[in-house]
Amino acid sequence: MPSYIVTFKPDTPQKEKDAAKKTITDQGGKIGHEYALLGGFSFELPADAVSTLDANPHVQSVDADSEVKIQ
Repeated sequence: MPSYIVTFKPDTPQKEKDAAKKTITDQGGKIGHEYALLGGFSFELPADAVSTLDANPHVQSVDADSEVKIQ
């Protein structure tokens, strides 16, 4: 399954983040690492199911997880 990182809008209540996690696991996905500074977490989910999370009004962005390099 592809890996993604979701970030939430500032001031998103924890219960909304927990609901998003439940949506992911209910669709067969797995929650990965929590990113406190980004206000989000990584997850694995089939690509065709990501649009459900992307449509959440509390979600700021959903991006494919990839390696980042600093030169």
